[in-house]
Amino acid sequence: MKLLRDARTLKLKAIASLRTAMTGFNSFGEDGRVTTVLLHLQHASEMLLKAALVQKRVQVFDREKQVSFGFEKCINLGKMHCGVTEDEAGILKAVDAMRDAAQHWFVYVAEDILYLHTRALVTAFDTILKRSLDDDLSSHLPTRVLPVSTMPAGDFDYLIDREYRLVADLLAPGRRAQDEARGRIRAMLAMESHVADHVEVSERDIERVVKAIKGGKAVADVFPRLMALKATATGAGPTVKIKIEKKVGAPVRIIASDDPEEAGAVREIDLRKRFHMSAKDLAAKSGLTPPKANAVRQWCGIDRDAQCCHVFQHGSMKFPCYSDHALTKMRQAIGDHGIDAIWAAHKGRVAEPVRAPAIETT
Repeated sequence: MKLLRDARTLKLKAIASLRTAMTGFNSFGEDGRVTTVLLHLQHASEMLLKAALVQKRVQVFDREKQVSFGFEKCINLGKMHCGVTEDEAGILKAVDAMRDAAQHWFVYVAEDILYLHTRALVTAFDTILKRSLDDDLSSHLPTRVLPVSTMPAGDFDYLIDREYRLVADLLAPGRRAQDEARGRIRAMLAMESHVADHVEVSERDIERVVKAIKGGKAVADVFPRLMALKATATGAGPTVKIKIEKKVGAPVRIIASDDPEEAGAVREIDLRKRFHMSAKDLAAKSGLTPPKANAVRQWCGIDRDAQCCHVFQHGSMKFPCYSDHALTKMRQAIGDHGIDAIWAAHKGRVAEPVRAPAIETT
């Protein structure tokens, strides 16, 4: 594949940062090791996503501010245009959340959890590199430099349960280990990004978890989102591949920002950031006229889907706004059925219009 100039430059930056992350992971030095790995894994991921988007000729700059999009926006665009899966997006977001905690405050990531996420991100990186840029890591990195650990990750549920019990022990009276306990809690909260969009880890959430643990709550009650995840490994040694994905049928609860429960402690934030498009904006981004965009919204049930639509209210006035999930759902419906069929069904020109199948959103 012949790469566009900017895509080629961004790909090289991504691989350079990944090399630095691998060097840091396998280093014998401990000071700053975790932070170095997380910072460069996140940077490598962002550069790779931007390279893939540029190669697809997708706009990656804010036209008004003339600055490139942030990581979260790139992940959403990657899902829309580059085939990035929810599981791939999950590992990218989880590493970014841990990086954010390490860069702006502090986080304590256990060695096997760091290995699990590093290896899973390398797996996702290689997959995206092959799919979008027709390249692979083996052409740039020998397998001997990929993350190697004498503490290979075990069962995901076991790791979370072990961390939870360790935090409970650290919080016991007389231990004087509050900083380590809160750092480990921050890491577990960051991992909830695997299954949640637009989240941040706040001190209020950490206090809520501390209170729950001291109160004897079970790990499944406090971290239900983490209980919905599993890790699968294939291969062995330096060539092992790890994916962190949702368990089939596992329940995931969405918890509002003012919910008094101790569970799930990461809260969804800034609804205006998530639901950032008006109906007119959604139509423009879909390449449709407002009437036809309305027809597709009704076909897909967009306005009834809490993941796609939120109604902001100011006094007696209501303003429905839409998320990137809505745009993805509409584009998929148009691709599967065609705008002409959807428009004809909306206008009643067919006797028994076939409704679009439900599209799972997370």
